[in-house]
Amino acid sequence: MKNSVREKKPSRMAMLIDGDNAQPSLIVKLMAEAGKYGATTIRRIYGDWTTPQMNGWKDCLNNHAIQPIQQFRYTVGKNATDSALIIDAMDLLHSEYVNGFCIISSDSDYTRLATRIREAGIFVMGIGQRKTPKPFVNACNVFIFTENLTDDIDDKKIAEAEKDPASNTGKSAPNPVPLLKEAFVMSEDEDGWAHLGVMGVNLRQLDPSFDPRTFGYGQLLQLIKAQKDLFIIRKEDDKGPSAVYVKRKDKPRSPARRKPKTEPKPKAEAPSNK
Repeated sequence: MKNSVREKKPSRMAMLIDGDNAQPSLIVKLMAEAGKYGATTIRRIYGDWTTPQMNGWKDCLNNHAIQPIQQFRYTVGKNATDSALIIDAMDLLHSEYVNGFCIISSDSDYTRLATRIREAGIFVMGIGQRKTPKPFVNACNVFIFTENLTDDIDDKKIAEAEKDPASNTGKSAPNPVPLLKEAFVMSEDEDGWAHLGVMGVNLRQLDPSFDPRTFGYGQLLQLIKAQKDLFIIRKEDDKGPSAVYVKRKDKPRSPARRKPKTEPKPKAEAPSNK
């Protein structure tokens, strides 16, 4: 019998860090991101602690209650931490101590692990660099790029970009418009309006790595406001701050229905005078 905890949102997260593929300088922000989805009750970092490259982690372990897991390298040039992390993750999955996982790595070797966790109905998020292979990114429910944790969001730049969206070139960021259009189609109701929160959920469904910070904005609403030629926004203040709706400006109207052509009635023949 499956535990009902699997059907709920993550409340207890296991944060598993690949020490060979993560930055110790970001530990506070990494924990903050994971904390948005659940309390990180289990925190482990894997690596060969006899190597100099792990020295940067030693100072922050005690401060953040992270348990180091030693894994020697059996062969020079090979990463042995992958197997140790995967084995522990599977043990935690079957023990049901947690109902959410956060895998911090940019290594595609964890793709199958993320897929297996998700197949079990458990929430899994990933955190890694933008170079992370797409299969690992898409295997997670949510994926956060570490570059979005280091870049500061400038309110002045956001204001300028909202006035002139073309000026928001960013750092070679991809164009968000196609993804926004797809998410809107998934979210709109019969009146042609889409709730902003529903749209945000669908954006994550389409691309687990979707993050407004990738495009230079701190919030989804700011990103959509910058697309003035595409969307209009409606707020219902009397229903609370979450009552924000979006509508397409350029959505083509459905063609007007034409009246069915009726065949002309045959003209009555004039009576012949015979």
